[in-house]
Amino acid sequence: QVRLVESGGGLVQPGGALRLSCAASSRSIFSTAVMGWYRQAPGKERELVASITSNANTNYADSVKGRFTISRDNAKNTVYLQMNSLKPEDTAVYYCNLKRTSSYWGQGTQVTVSS
Repeated sequence: QVRLVESGGGLVQPGGALRLSCAASSRSIFSTAVMGWYRQAPGKERELVASITSNANTNYADSVKGRFTISRDNAKNTVYLQMNSLKPEDTAVYYCNLKRTSSYWGQGTQVTVSS
């Protein structure tokens, strides 16, 4: 069992920035896992925002390319999502996901982009 704890959400104005963090409870599992950030807006399905492999290969949803950056620090068992140039349509609950032999989810953190 792996526990994921997210932090860093909040309220930000359009054009602003936030950095989300997700810490995993197991270093050995984290270091070989694919880590991802997903989001779910009200009334919509959960969607992949960005993912990063153990070799630091990254993948982004078209809607966030050029604005969001995913990174990982294996020494800290932590994955980050730097979100710049935020738009109101980025408003959602953001979830951290760890995939290896099983899939684990964090509890989610709310991001609200509004003036």
